[in-house]
Amino acid sequence: MLAAAALDGLGPAAAAARRRLMPWPHWIWSLAVCAVFSAVGILALDDYPVTSDTVFYQRPLAIKVVGFALGDANALPLDHNKFYGAAFETLPLLVERIAGLDDTRSIYLTRHLMTHLFFLVGGFCCYLLAYRMTGSRLLGLFAMLLFLLHPRIYAHSYFNSKDLPFLSMFMIALFSVHWAFQKGTIGAFLLCGAAIGILVNLRIIGIMLLPAALAMRAVDLYYAVGWAERRRVIISAAAFALAAAGIYYASMPYLWNDPLGRFIELTAALSRHEAQATAHQLFQGEYFNAGELPARYLPAWIGITTPPWALLLALTGAGAAAYRAITRASAILRNTELRFELLAASCVMLPIIAIIVARPVIYEDWRQMYFLWAPLCLLATLGLHQIGAVLRKALAPRVGARTGTFIHYGMAGLAAVAMASLIVPIIRLHPYQHLYFNFLVDRTTSEHLNT
Repeated sequence: MLAAAALDGLGPAAAAARRRLMPWPHWIWSLAVCAVFSAVGILALDDYPVTSDTVFYQRPLAIKVVGFALGDANALPLDHNKFYGAAFETLPLLVERIAGLDDTRSIYLTRHLMTHLFFLVGGFCCYLLAYRMTGSRLLGLFAMLLFLLHPRIYAHSYFNSKDLPFLSMFMIALFSVHWAFQKGTIGAFLLCGAAIGILVNLRIIGIMLLPAALAMRAVDLYYAVGWAERRRVIISAAAFALAAAGIYYASMPYLWNDPLGRFIELTAALSRHEAQATAHQLFQGEYFNAGELPARYLPAWIGITTPPWALLLALTGAGAAAYRAITRASAILRNTELRFELLAASCVMLPIIAIIVARPVIYEDWRQMYFLWAPLCLLATLGLHQIGAVLRKALAPRVGARTGTFIHYGMAGLAAVAMASLIVPIIRLHPYQHLYFNFLVDRTTSEHLNT
C-alpha cells in the first residue's frame, strides 16, 4: 500500500505504474482502514464505560426532543438541556426503537458502536479532504490515521456521544465546504449548508463556518465574470445559507416558537454554561472554578495530551500557508487551495484566542474543544507535504530523477514510525486511552496527577 502511495505525484510514468499497482479507486484503501477499525471497534466495544452524561442527559434529551417533535408539547426539557441539539442523539435512539432493544446493556453498546462508526465516517472524510488538498493518497492515509489514532480521542470515540460526534461532524463539514467550492454547483452548496446546519445543532460554535463560507462566496462574486456566473454564485450562496438555517431550525424544537429570541438566549446560555461554572478543576496543582480558569489552561492541555510531533507538523503547515499568503496575496481571494488552508488555520487559532480572551466555561481537559483536532490534522498533513516539497527541491541536484521516489519512500517510512508511536500507547493503555499524556509530562512521579 505504501509503495503504491509513494508513487503519487511523480509524473506520467509514475502514474502509470501506480495504476498497475492499484487499478482500483484511490479511496478503497481508506475504506479498508475503516473496515479494520470497525472490526477492532466491535471487539473492544464492551471494554469502555458508560458515562453519566449519556445516562442522565444525552439519551433522555433525545427521547424528549423526539417526543416533542412528534406532538407531545410537554416533552421538551425545561432545564439546561433544552439548549442542546439532538441531531446525533436521535440516530441511536431510532436504531434502538427499530431493533426493539429493551435491555440496558444492548442500548448502551449500540450507542457506543454508532458513536464510533460516526467517528470513522469523519476519518473517511479526513482522507478525502487531505487527498483533494495534496493530491497524494499517502498523505490522505496519513491524515486519516492521525485523525483516528489520537489516543485520548480514540477512547472518547466510544463513550462520548457529546463531543466526539461534533468532532466527526466538523471534519465532515470541512470536507463539504471544500467540495462545494470545488464543484461550485447549487446542489453542492445545498448539501454543504445542510452539513453546517447539523454541525451547529450539535454545538453552537460550529456556526463559525457559516460566515466564513459566505465571505468566500462573496469574494467569488466579486471575481465572477458575466451575469450568468454572478447569478450562479448568488443563488448558490443563498441556497447554502437557507439550507444551513433551515436544517438547524428544523432540528432544534426549542427554537420553533421564537427563533431569533431563543437563538440569542441559547448562544448566551451555552457560552456561560452556568451548570458547570462553579465546578472545581484541578490544573497544575491548584483548584480553579471552571468559569475562572487561567488563560494557559487550553493550550497546556492540548500540549500535554497530543503527540508533540503532530503539533509541530501543524505549526509547519500553518506557517507555510501564512508564508504563501504573504508572498502570493492575490491567491487568498480566489478559489484556491491556499484559501482553504487559511480557513483550516483559522478554525484552530480563532477558537483558541476566543477561549483565552472570553474565558467561557470549559472543564475536564479540552474535550469540549476536541473539534480542533480536525483542522489540526489537516494542517499537520500540509506540514508534512511542505517538508517533502522542501526536501525534494534540496535533494534534486544530488539525487536527480530519483528524487521523487526517494522522498516518497522516506515519507512513507516516517509516516509508519509516526503511526506506530500512536498505536503503541493505544494498545498499552487499553481501555484507558483517555488518560494518555505525552512525554512532556513526567509520569514516573505522582506530580502528573496535578495536571
